[in-house]
Amino acid sequence: MGGLTGAARAQQAGDTLSVPCPSPRLLRQCVDFDATRALDSKAGPQTFIWNLGDGTVLKGLKVSYCYKELKNYLVTLDVQNNRTKVIRRAEKTYAVALADQDILDFSQSATQVHVGDPVTFEAPVAVLPTCENVQLIWDYRDGLQGRGRKVTHSFRKPGTFAVRLSLRAYGPGTCPNSHCVSREVIVVP
Repeated sequence: MGGLTGAARAQQAGDTLSVPCPSPRLLRQCVDFDATRALDSKAGPQTFIWNLGDGTVLKGLKVSYCYKELKNYLVTLDVQNNRTKVIRRAEKTYAVALADQDILDFSQSATQVHVGDPVTFEAPVAVLPTCENVQLIWDYRDGLQGRGRKVTHSFRKPGTFAVRLSLRAYGPGTCPNSHCVSREVIVVP
């Protein structure tokens, strides 16, 4: 599966200062499939039929597809022998778990502002799906913090600030304590 950029690092609960936070993790909705291992040279020419779990069917040895919804899908690969027309159903199956992925992303109303101008930060889709009690904590990197899915902040001095969004959760079981991502805001006089 491809399309994933960035990687969030776990940090200790309550820690917003010591661990560097990477750029936001983008939604992984596009997937690559490769049936090279299913090739049977003795069978002659074959057609590879991918049933992508959302009603879409693609043909080819290798296919790429971008899902429209963040759900979990079961993909099946049928292989047809072109000479005999016999189809081997569900030669391979693949689980595509888009609904179970951590989404660590946020937007900002501006990347460069003047001192005192408000900047709005929003994280409408940020989620740790295996966790409960998730809190969104913003560290503006100027000594102030905020909480919630949407916040507005005005910087009091010029500089470049790597604003952090921390998703903190407290269970159950294997739920990570916290993840963070950051984006820069340049503040000019």
